[in-house]
Amino acid sequence: MPKKSTLSSSTTKDWLIQQFKDSFDFTHKPLKIDQKEMELLFIKTVTDNDQLQKVIIKPFFELTSMEQVEAYLNSLPNQQIIKSKEQIQLELTKGSLAISLNESILLFDFKTVSTDTVLESNVEPTIMGPQLALSEDIDTNLNLIRQRYHQPSLVIEMHEVGKKSHQSLAVIYDKDLVKPVVLKQIKQRLKKLNSDVILSSAELVRFLNVKKRSLLPTMLQTERTDRITYNLSGGKVVLLLDGDSLVILAPAVFFDFMTSMEDNYHPYWVTKFAEILRYIGLVTCVIFPGLYVAVASYNPEIFRAELALSVAGSRIGVPYPSYVEVLFMLIVMELLTEASIRLPKAVSATATTVGGLILGTATTDAALTSNIMIIIISAVAVSTFVIPINEMSFSIRVSKYIILLFATFGGMAGLVLAFIGFIMILSNKNSFEEPYFKLFIQAKEKETSGETS
Repeated sequence: MPKKSTLSSSTTKDWLIQQFKDSFDFTHKPLKIDQKEMELLFIKTVTDNDQLQKVIIKPFFELTSMEQVEAYLNSLPNQQIIKSKEQIQLELTKGSLAISLNESILLFDFKTVSTDTVLESNVEPTIMGPQLALSEDIDTNLNLIRQRYHQPSLVIEMHEVGKKSHQSLAVIYDKDLVKPVVLKQIKQRLKKLNSDVILSSAELVRFLNVKKRSLLPTMLQTERTDRITYNLSGGKVVLLLDGDSLVILAPAVFFDFMTSMEDNYHPYWVTKFAEILRYIGLVTCVIFPGLYVAVASYNPEIFRAELALSVAGSRIGVPYPSYVEVLFMLIVMELLTEASIRLPKAVSATATTVGGLILGTATTDAALTSNIMIIIISAVAVSTFVIPINEMSFSIRVSKYIILLFATFGGMAGLVLAFIGFIMILSNKNSFEEPYFKLFIQAKEKETSGETS
């Protein structure tokens, strides 16, 4: 059916020209030949001019009558429904074309896209599985997801976020698998957004969090299409923001952040070995700094005498308490990590490696820290990067300082108390009504729901 607008053509056209009169790239182009006449209004920097020439201008001069022109325009699949003058103005800024003819206004999508190149997976690199990630164009990303998840029950709802940026946001889910309470909560939080500009998925996650100062993440960001497909099949909701190559998966529980996509591609025992290594790295990162302080300053008797004497002997000549030593080395390691992120890739690895080696050698030679402390800090630094998802990795980096604080004041008792408290926080937390520390993986839940249905 034709999607004619009820707005007055001349009034709307004059209003749009007035609104964009100060914009150099706004174009008002009248077309006229014989008894045919219409006017084009568009912004040339965001409009695909080649398609405009091919689909609109050329057929206008080839068709013999105005009736044929109007019938042809109403048959185009990219025609948009018009609701108001303000909507036309907004759509023009996104790359749409407004056509004024026969006292009516037609609106067509001719957006030109410069960010539709599919990028390589950089945030979550893997050896096996798809190597390409997403692009920064929402239509391209929707195409990639559709090509990997062929289900009629897949639903894509379009929203807008940002009062001034008006970024398109796709809410994607499988209506047969998604939990209604999860979907309802996500939509309610989206309605409450009142930010003027939202340009990245990370920023959207921050606005969607109910507890703004929560340390542990409850939504997972990914760039991998295979992870998106697996999570859609598990009943999760995907939030896809235009202009960002990362998508948001919700709800996300603790064990989602400890899972790599390569776990689905390796043999069973290789996958289990990798998972065990990750959890060993997690415990190492959280416990080791506090354990060193507790043993060195409070409870050396928990180790064998030889090991306790070795730790005490390595600290001979160190002029300050163990907790100052640990804190000093942890801060230095954090600085090296941040430097490796901020420096250009060509020099980051060399600069941080050389800096770490020189700094470690110099501090031990100057008796500012012990040799065992260098081993512990190196183990903690390596263990941090074993965690597959960056959001959880950053949270664990902060958590170890909290546990270190308890160990500093309470020794082994404080360390054990802090670790038990950490587990209790995980057990008490939830993500969109999903228990954060549930002890079963999504695939098993999916299989169970399939059997019951």
